[in-house]
Amino acid sequence: MNTRPILLAILIGLAGAAVSAAIGPAAEPRFDLVPGVVIDHSPASSGLYIGSPSIAVLPGGDYVASHDFFGPKSNEHQSARTAVFRSGDRGRSWKRISEIQGAFWSSLFVHRGALYLLGPDRHHGNILIRRSADGGQTWTSPAHGASGLLRDNGEYHCAPMPVIEHGGRLWRAFEWRNPPVAWGIHYRAGMLSAPADADLLDSASWTASNFLPSDRAWNNNDMGAWLEGNAVVAPSGELVDVLRVQTRSPDEKAAIVRISADGRTASFDPETGFVDFPGGAKKFAIRFDSQSRLYCSLASIVHERHRAPNPGGIRNTLALTCSPDLARWTVRCILLYHPDVSKHGFQYVDWLFDGDDIIAVCRTAFDDGLGGAHNNHDANFLTFHRFSNFRAKTMADSVPVPR
Repeated sequence: MNTRPILLAILIGLAGAAVSAAIGPAAEPRFDLVPGVVIDHSPASSGLYIGSPSIAVLPGGDYVASHDFFGPKSNEHQSARTAVFRSGDRGRSWKRISEIQGAFWSSLFVHRGALYLLGPDRHHGNILIRRSADGGQTWTSPAHGASGLLRDNGEYHCAPMPVIEHGGRLWRAFEWRNPPVAWGIHYRAGMLSAPADADLLDSASWTASNFLPSDRAWNNNDMGAWLEGNAVVAPSGELVDVLRVQTRSPDEKAAIVRISADGRTASFDPETGFVDFPGGAKKFAIRFDSQSRLYCSLASIVHERHRAPNPGGIRNTLALTCSPDLARWTVRCILLYHPDVSKHGFQYVDWLFDGDDIIAVCRTAFDDGLGGAHNNHDANFLTFHRFSNFRAKTMADSVPVPR
């Protein structure tokens, strides 16, 4: 009997064990380093980055959250993947309950007791809507126009933006890339809407406005793009689309596009349509608080000590901002902060009012004991946060900003 192969295998195994012993056990991620409750983690080494946080509250009180994956190891340009999580203890713990293939940049929302997910199927894709009758565990399949394929001509862009009800209709902002080249500069701003009592899975229920192009000469020749618009009811009762504006200047802006009552016409006046907006160069969500009569947002502002050109790349400070009229915005309180701007970010926050609190999910780039995030944009965490008694918060309640 030739024992040499067996002996060789034993020696190789012993050598491997010796190397493993020298290196030590595989490193475990550190969740205690990151602020908030960790819902999901994807290390930078995976090449899968966490994007597009969204949150909804089910009729029974459970929370549902979602995020997609982007990055070099993802399938975002063909058929993106979204993970769905549920919490039965008001956000203290979370369980992954489903995964959806073909969902990107998508919003969770509850309507008439059912949970929906609305957004493109991929990076610059078609618009799909899915419905879940069991709180996010199973979902309808949007195979055609009668089952959730709302627009099949591709090139749609958005983020998980608010879906609101107003004037008997549901409203959700989108952008359409035309011509279909480059990032941002060819994004056209528009709005989809449907009767609130319609079958939301039927594409015939949905009306689209015209999609407006932007102009590089606007905003004193500082108009890189507009994107990730919010459907918001203005103080006048008019429905508007409030968009993020990509700028070179440190002075961040938002753009306010007017939408006609029937949802068919979008219009914009570049002379009056731009407003100063802290955090306006990154995605933000706006919601109206009927108790305080203020518009609120959680925005990735630029702290004065980090003020610099190209503010869209500075994401290390999350703040509560408020406005009485959508035009005048004030930073009320700094909620999250890290002094490093290159590998730390609190961004793309989706959030809801929960009584006197705000509950939020955040695409977080932070230390994890494994080398941290790839950069401030390519997040490695989805985190949950509760900001208590938000109406009373002032700058005195801000997290420490060390010198």
